[in-house]
Amino acid sequence: MKWVGNVRKMGSSVDIHGHVTYQWCGADVLEPLETISLEPWIGKHVKVTFDGIIHCSETGRRIKKTYGDGLSYDAFMKSPLACPSIIRPELSRIHEGIALRDEEWERANHLQPHVVYISQTSHLKVGVTRATNVPSRWVDQGAVGGIVLANAPYRQLAGEIEVALKSMMSDRTHWRAMLLEVNLDGEALLDAKEECLETLGLTYESFFEDSDEITALRYPVLTYLPKVTSSKLDKRPCISGRLVGIKGQYLMFEDGQVWNVRAHAGYRVSVEVG
Repeated sequence: MKWVGNVRKMGSSVDIHGHVTYQWCGADVLEPLETISLEPWIGKHVKVTFDGIIHCSETGRRIKKTYGDGLSYDAFMKSPLACPSIIRPELSRIHEGIALRDEEWERANHLQPHVVYISQTSHLKVGVTRATNVPSRWVDQGAVGGIVLANAPYRQLAGEIEVALKSMMSDRTHWRAMLLEVNLDGEALLDAKEECLETLGLTYESFFEDSDEITALRYPVLTYLPKVTSSKLDKRPCISGRLVGIKGQYLMFEDGQVWNVRAHAGYRVSVEVG
């Protein structure tokens, strides 16, 4: 099989047993291409070749460097997809009727139910996402499990709750450690939830999630590698080898190379499998 197009973030789905499956997504500049199941790729030789061309994932304009998810610098500075409240949810003001960049987009995406959660990647971390993004947000992080702490009616409030917890818990994912084999520690998630709710106290009690349901996630990985090295197409325009797994937004190769697909959004590549 050979595929040619512009890279996009991989899609994912989770079945009732927590097994994660991935879909290869791409575009011909801006025109979406048919998605492809990645399950048949695992265990096969995969070759990714970069031809030096990058297109902005929002405008389609040819660019030399990407910002955010495949954006040109101009798009990054103007697009609602790179709005400051994406990284810092507490900055959102659309609940006050104030848009930071695009009112229609922010109403559709930020004036919606959000959750504050704890996920386990290589460690426990706190985060915020739209309620409809659970568990896909945890999959993108490479988390082996997650639990909801609180439910908020809009993004800013969820961000405010997250900020209140940052002194006791990181909001960062350590990608290298995440790609090693990590065993779910459900007891640690439950203990962390209890501690976080105690820290938040009465101020946010009405938003607390009563359920202690833990979502466990299992990734399509044949072999976890003892050591991994990130490969970037700008420095190494051809990445190839036997694909032994997918976790987070990374393709994992038998020789220890890993490739962050999402970080290469907009890059025009050819992919050969088999």
